[in-house]
Amino acid sequence: MGVFFALFFVWPIGLTVREAFIDPQGRWTLAFVGDVFQTPLYLEGLLNALKMGVFSTLLALVIALPLAILTDRYIFPGKAWFASLILIPLMLPPFVGAIGIKQLLGKMGVVNTLLIEWGWMDAAHPYDWLGESQLLGIVIMNALHLYPIVYLNVAAALANLDPAMEEAAQNLGCGPFRRFWKITLPLTMPGIFAGSTIVFIWAFTELGVPLMFDYGRVTSVQIFAGLKDLSGNPTPYALVVVMLLFAMLLYGLSKWLFGAKAHAVAGKAVIARQAKALGLFPALACTAVFAGVTILAVLPHLAVVITSLTPDWYGTLLPETWSLAAYEEALGHPLTLLSIKNSLVYASLSTLVDILLGVAIAYVVVRTHLRGRHWLDAMAMMPLAVPGLVLAFGYLAMTREGQAFDFLMLGDNPIILLVIAYAVRRLPYVVRSAAAGFQQTSVTLEEAAQNLGASPFKALRKITLPLISANIIAGGLLAFAFAMLEVSDSLILATKQAYYPITTAMYALFNALGNGEQLASALGVWAMAFLGITILGASLILGKKMGALFRV
Repeated sequence: MGVFFALFFVWPIGLTVREAFIDPQGRWTLAFVGDVFQTPLYLEGLLNALKMGVFSTLLALVIALPLAILTDRYIFPGKAWFASLILIPLMLPPFVGAIGIKQLLGKMGVVNTLLIEWGWMDAAHPYDWLGESQLLGIVIMNALHLYPIVYLNVAAALANLDPAMEEAAQNLGCGPFRRFWKITLPLTMPGIFAGSTIVFIWAFTELGVPLMFDYGRVTSVQIFAGLKDLSGNPTPYALVVVMLLFAMLLYGLSKWLFGAKAHAVAGKAVIARQAKALGLFPALACTAVFAGVTILAVLPHLAVVITSLTPDWYGTLLPETWSLAAYEEALGHPLTLLSIKNSLVYASLSTLVDILLGVAIAYVVVRTHLRGRHWLDAMAMMPLAVPGLVLAFGYLAMTREGQAFDFLMLGDNPIILLVIAYAVRRLPYVVRSAAAGFQQTSVTLEEAAQNLGASPFKALRKITLPLISANIIAGGLLAFAFAMLEVSDSLILATKQAYYPITTAMYALFNALGNGEQLASALGVWAMAFLGITILGASLILGKKMGALFRV
């Protein structure tokens, strides 16, 4: 396990760093990284990436924190339903939703059409929302997709909060706002930090949404553009290293400011909080808040569904004609069928690797007392904190001609690299899910089997694994679903049409002439349905432990 991480996590990152700091003559240099900070275009891209990460995280917090507090403290109509529906945005990839946002906010999109009909906008000069505010659209799309990650972590932290501490503050005359600011917020900081970290790194390095918005003034897209001239060009590697350094710096700074202190004061609740019943109007207001946020999060993807069902949607609130032609053509289109087949192969193999490694790591961490097991656990979760772009470029570096692992690139076939990349990126889900299963299953069952003559491996295979099979299935479902719709690794490592996975095919179709947008939308609808079913199944199995899967 340690060798696997050394070869396919530490080594590719190290090679990426080396490419950025070593010149063609093999000498150490800071010139390439220095050029990034001296080139206005790259500085603008880095600044925009930081804006994308920071504002997406803040907006996700603004959305998720009130929802988590309302769920934890009050009873209102539809509470159980909305607690389940909170996962819906996570089921809908922002890469797909970006198509819908363009349909809603385009010059002759739904929003402008509505404003023109109401007389609030001049039909001859419609406002170009995406042209003038592309970054804002990307931030909104990221936040509406990622806020459930913050919600899951904050809700878990609130559930562990001992209500006696707030009651003591209230008895001493502390008002509601001051009580929240001084007691509740600091004690929930571990959950806020855990969720916000994932959201920031995800949004800071997001590639798919800016590409769909045709927004090139951001570091991730500049790196992607550099793929066309990667041979002998150190600039993309320098950009990747700068992005990695910023991600690590901001993560370390936020952990120092918030994480350590919060963990020091956080405690496990002795008694559960009793939710308070609200009056009719406050309760309906809570329901309206949840419903409004859910509708906003789903709206872009609803637009994708409509786009896939019409050959022409322009300048009207709803299409004037409807058709299933895009789905019929997609079923016979060579690129869509080939991409689905490729993704099924890549994702299946990577999930098998994740299950084997994830169960083994979880067993070592939970069931043994081996030295270094905590480091192994931390290393297994690190892929959540490392941008996908960094690992993807690392795999490119380690398979370049003359490198020790150049045999992994089977000509132009990236199957081995994609399987490894998918497996490393999604391994944390299986590890956390299997670890939860081991923690819930008493070790005395294995000890009893061993006392009756069974070997440790046989006791694990015959007793424990069947008991935690639901957890393994849940983690495997998540790993498989997210691997099917991985964006960064797919776009960077799969450059030949014959090996395109779904997301690469979707991007190619979206940029194609004719009905490419409708075909991409039809493929996106399939992707949404698939991811939704798998995440829903995993959430039903794991319940409140879903938040632990998105924590570093």
